[in-house]
Amino acid sequence: MSGIKRHIAVDTQGLPHAIGITTANVTDREGALVTLFDQKHQDNLKDVKNVLTDGGYSGEKFAIAVKQLIDANVEVAKRNELHKFKVIPKRWVVERSFAWLEKCRRLWKNCERKINNSLQFVVLAFIVIMVKRL
Repeated sequence: MSGIKRHIAVDTQGLPHAIGITTANVTDREGALVTLFDQKHQDNLKDVKNVLTDGGYSGEKFAIAVKQLIDANVEVAKRNELHKFKVIPKRWVVERSFAWLEKCRRLWKNCERKINNSLQFVVLAFIVIMVKRL
């Protein structure tokens, strides 16, 4: 495989509730739905009422699929001005979580041959992050 995409669903504190890894040829919307559809994450996501996403996850089909999977509404945080930097509220939470992952040397680039190995290293990195917070 030549590339991977990491999909994570985090709470407002940046802690993960669902983690998914797909090949790079899978779109963001499809990867998010695969992550949400995974039975391992259903207990973690049963109390979710709103899903805040960026513009890459817009679309009526995606919103309907999320509503069917976890019974949550999709709220898209879009940029309102092009070519100007502006902090969009709450959108940075997921980016912060990805930055925490990037501090782990093993996750800087994809060294794994199998998707499951990459997933387990992401899980391990989040475990280290949460243990350090104790």
